[in-house]
This record gives sequence, structure tokens and C-alpha cells, in this order.
Amino acid sequence: MLTLNATQTRTHLPFPQMIDAIENMFRSGCIVPQRHMHAIDPPAGRASLLLMPAWQLHGRLGVKIVTVHPDNSDRGMPALNSTFTLFDAADGTPLAHLDGNEITSRRTAAASALAARFLSRRDATRLLVVGAGRVASLIPQAYQAVCDIQQVKVWDIDPAMAQALIERLRLAGFDAEWAHDLERAVKEADIVSCATLATQPLIHGDWLQPGMHLDLIGSFTAAMREADETCLLRANVYIDTEEALQKSGDFLAPLRDGVFRAEDVCATLEQLCKRLKRGRRDPNGITLFKAVGTALEDLAVASLAYDGAKQADCWNTQSDSLISLDREIMK
Repeated sequence: MLTLNATQTRTHLPFPQMIDAIENMFRSGCIVPQRHMHAIDPPAGRASLLLMPAWQLHGRLGVKIVTVHPDNSDRGMPALNSTFTLFDAADGTPLAHLDGNEITSRRTAAASALAARFLSRRDATRLLVVGAGRVASLIPQAYQAVCDIQQVKVWDIDPAMAQALIERLRLAGFDAEWAHDLERAVKEADIVSCATLATQPLIHGDWLQPGMHLDLIGSFTAAMREADETCLLRANVYIDTEEALQKSGDFLAPLRDGVFRAEDVCATLEQLCKRLKRGRRDPNGITLFKAVGTALEDLAVASLAYDGAKQADCWNTQSDSLISLDREIMK
């Protein structure tokens, strides 16, 4: 059974291969039960445990285990920690233990880029990243795998965090700069990708321009929201799974008020990957993609990391054998 730490997990998850792996998993299908959530110390405490299983009957089985301790921030510790355990679904053999945080952040960015493969204009070159956290920092690299990104602008409620991300992006070779005016930056972008913890809309539908693609990664709870109702009304709306309509604050209020209906969704990511529904049709249309994440993506990228690590290990084993053989010959 392999054990891959954060660095090793990250090493075997390049974005082009991750994007393809997630698309192939959506095409082939995967069993994804509803995630389990348990309060660790009810009713006083706020800590919780999440279990996110997924499997293919003749393939792999995996479960991501997530602990959430909000009070950790007061102690200078991460509030969320996770691990991923991979099994052979046919006989239950444990295969690998991987870093769940790396899997979550990288598959989130990869799924966003996969949707953009179907929904953004082919000539899109200008990317605006709204947010400067862990997932936001991965968006430019992920999108570069599917689009010819030539310029990246970054906006964050904390200018210091935005500037820090810009410096890292520049070191990675991106033409990156600070978007000091969010409205103007949105209007000038081809793709806007939001990865924030906002509880009030940051993006307003009146700002959206013809041909734009809006990607909403945050707002994975009812209390969170990144876009206003006008965004939903002006755009062709796509979602990763049906859960997005049940969990995201971007949808819950508009659905409750009758401003938006579930049947207004153009397609899920699975339907796009299987070519059951079309993505962008009009180069001047506005597209919107909302994701809340799925264990299917976790399983896809965990399998990719495992296969990559096994291949590298086999290569190292073969190399060690050849070295030993050379030494015997030299004797």
C-alpha cells in the first residue's frame, strides 16, 4: 500500500492529465453516494466529520475523510484536514493513502478548467481570478491547459494577498497584474473565475459582456454567494452536478423567489462530457458554470496519482536493479 504525502500527491497530478481523467470518469460513470456528515461533539461543539465515498464496480473505490474544526483558526491551525484512501473495488485491497487537501484543491481547479473546455470561447486569452486563496492560486495553471491564457488579473478583498499571488504567478511565467477595480476587470475579461468564501454577491450581471464565461467555485453552502440573480438571468447556466442546486447560495435564493428554475439549467458536466448536451453555441453568448464538487472527481485524480506513483516506483526499482547488475558485471 502506497502512502503519498502532499508533495508526492501533487507531483503526480499535472493539470492536463487531471482534466482528461475527470472527463473520462464522467464519461464512464461512477457510483457516488450522498456524502456523510457527522457532528463530532454535539451539541456544544462545531467540529464535524465528512465521509465522501465513490467507486466503479470493476475499477477503483475511494473515500475522502474530512475533518472540520472551525476553532482551529484561533490556534493558527488549518480548520480543514483531509486524507484519501484508495482501494481495488473488485476485492477491497487497499492501494494507497493520499493527501486529501492536495486532491481537493487540484481537482477543483481541474474540474473548472474542464467545464471551460466546453463553455469558454476558443479565442479566450484574458483571465480574471477573483480570490487569492489555495484554489484560486491554481486556476491560471489549470486554465492554461485548455485555453491560450495570455493575461491574468487577480482581485481579492485583501490587496496584500492578491499581490502575493501575483508575484507567485509572475515567477511561474504568467503575465499577471492586480485588478484594483473589480467591475472594470470583469468587463475586460474573457473568463472570470471566482474562488472565494463570499457571503454576498461579488459579481453583478450588469457587468457581464458578450462572449464571457463566468466560473463560480465558492458558494458551496447556503450562506455563501458569489454572483447576483442577474448573472443567472443573462447567462446560459451549467452545473457540475444536481447537488449545486441544493447546496449553493448562488441558486437557493433565486430558486426560492422564482427568479430561476431548475429546468433553466442547460446541462450538467456529465452531460457535457458524454456529449449528450452542447456547450457554448454562440460566440457572443454568456456562459456560467457553478460547481460544488463531487467525490467522482476525487476518485479520478486519486487513481491518476496512484498510477503515476506506481509507474515512477517501478521505474526506480528497474533502475536500482540495473545499477546492481552493472556492479556485478564490473566485479
